[in-house]
Amino acid sequence: MIDDIKAALDVLQKGGVILYPTDTIWGLGCDACNEEAVKRIYAIKNRIDSKSMLVLMENAALLERYVAEVPEIAYDLIELSEKPLTIIYDGAKNLAKNLIAEDGSIGIRLTTEAFSGDLIRRFKRPVVSTSANISGKPSPACFGEIEQEIIDAVDYVVKYRQDDTSKAVPSSIMKLGRGGEIKIIRP
Repeated sequence: MIDDIKAALDVLQKGGVILYPTDTIWGLGCDACNEEAVKRIYAIKNRIDSKSMLVLMENAALLERYVAEVPEIAYDLIELSEKPLTIIYDGAKNLAKNLIAEDGSIGIRLTTEAFSGDLIRRFKRPVVSTSANISGKPSPACFGEIEQEIIDAVDYVVKYRQDDTSKAVPSSIMKLGRGGEIKIIRP
């Protein structure tokens, strides 16, 4: 796993795109602060850039660096969640502009998965995480379901967990308003 992390880290630092395992499904990833790298992911997925993507972080203490005002309830939701949870926050900041939704929001998930967590901790920045599929096609539940077209389009394919055939489950998604309102998008 360490060699994979070093190779993926090198690609991220150079503005490249990786295919990597996360706490949910396999994802396409890049530096969430690099507009050109984000643009490449949109192109790989054949996806319009008005449909935002989420970012992974490994530590709740970093939220305030990328969200203007983190509602207090966010920390409780993160702590109490029993499965991966993506929270959409208003007031995204310090991220690639083409990653932020038109309304100024951003989806963020804290990962506890070994590979993605260690990678992000070493990278010291959030990493984009979007399903490794062409837009409109089903999300792959394991590495073996990823289309060759996606594999060929990235700069590095992580070897760790490629043989894991357990079916991954997408995260729950909720939107938090600045006043603490909660809207469940995907339970």
